[in-house]
Amino acid sequence: MFRILKEDKTTKARRGTFQTSHGQFQTPCFFPVATQAAVKGLTPKELADIGIDGLLVNAYHLYLRPGAQLIRKSGGLHKFMNFPKTIITDSGGYQIFSLQRLRKVNDEGVEFQSHVDGKTFFLTPEDAIKIQLDLNSDVCVPLDECVKFPTQRDYARLAMQRTIDWARKSKALFLKHKGEGNLFFGIIQGATYLDLRKKCLDEIMKLGVDGLCIGGLSVGEGADLRYNIVSFIQENADKRYLRYFMGYGMPLDILEAVARGVDLFDCVVPTRFGRTGTAFTAQGTIVVRDSPYTQDQRPLDEQCCCYVCQGFTRAYLRHLINVKEIAGVQLLSYHNVFWYKTFMDKIRGAIDQGRYNEFRKEFEAKYKEK
Repeated sequence: MFRILKEDKTTKARRGTFQTSHGQFQTPCFFPVATQAAVKGLTPKELADIGIDGLLVNAYHLYLRPGAQLIRKSGGLHKFMNFPKTIITDSGGYQIFSLQRLRKVNDEGVEFQSHVDGKTFFLTPEDAIKIQLDLNSDVCVPLDECVKFPTQRDYARLAMQRTIDWARKSKALFLKHKGEGNLFFGIIQGATYLDLRKKCLDEIMKLGVDGLCIGGLSVGEGADLRYNIVSFIQENADKRYLRYFMGYGMPLDILEAVARGVDLFDCVVPTRFGRTGTAFTAQGTIVVRDSPYTQDQRPLDEQCCCYVCQGFTRAYLRHLINVKEIAGVQLLSYHNVFWYKTFMDKIRGAIDQGRYNEFRKEFEAKYKEK
């Protein structure tokens, strides 16, 4: 499954490969988010043209609509959405816990009201895995309890222990019903308390997992605290496990996390920014819908070789966005996802060449986020 090919000498960055039943992907890697079995604004053919090797799909949303049983009858998630590469499914724990007033949690699971129609559901950790196995995703992620920052230690301990207990229940059901190609990742919780993170990490590794998810970060804590925790996990985790920072994905943040040993990321940022008229470039983000680009005949990024940058100007793309032509959103989303793919290619190349620190400094010197 996970194989380390190269380790950077001046940071904790590392190069590797991860094998699933639907192919191998190179790490560090970024997976676009296909929340409801589609990457917003892009077709599977476009994802293939870009070279995307994997997606993160949300099992919670698919459980509500159209239902896991329908997808199972359709031949599984890969066939349903016509995506032949690796698919990771998130249990939806973060989405459920973000509902706050619309959910109740206890040791058995979570009662929540659907954001779609207000109906009440009760989801156990076993249910969450059963749904993902019905979807037949490559990687199943168990239900966990994510807490916001700041959180009192007593509740952080309770949520961490629930996460461990739920992972045990999830793994037991997974082993009983999994198919030949299904893998199981564990989630590390513990809020900002290092001893709780250590306990959770140790217990999850004892379960026998195929990868480690870093959860419960980027929920309000400062960057220094966040990276201290990521470094702590890197120092205490068995190096043979892939480390997956869920829901994390701004370029400068990725650079910092890679330097601390993170192997995999997912985030809605590339397509969400595309929908708001914002593009990623080597110099940073540009809000192409704004007036300075009215007559700008340059491509979005003069260093980019994607279909959009080869054929369209900033002026044209600004026009499309401002008159609300769907093609504008599609083209910007295409460029942003391509840009992220190329960004990760450059990161891997720098690690291979033994110059990751130099690459990071060079990138940070040019790149400005608006």
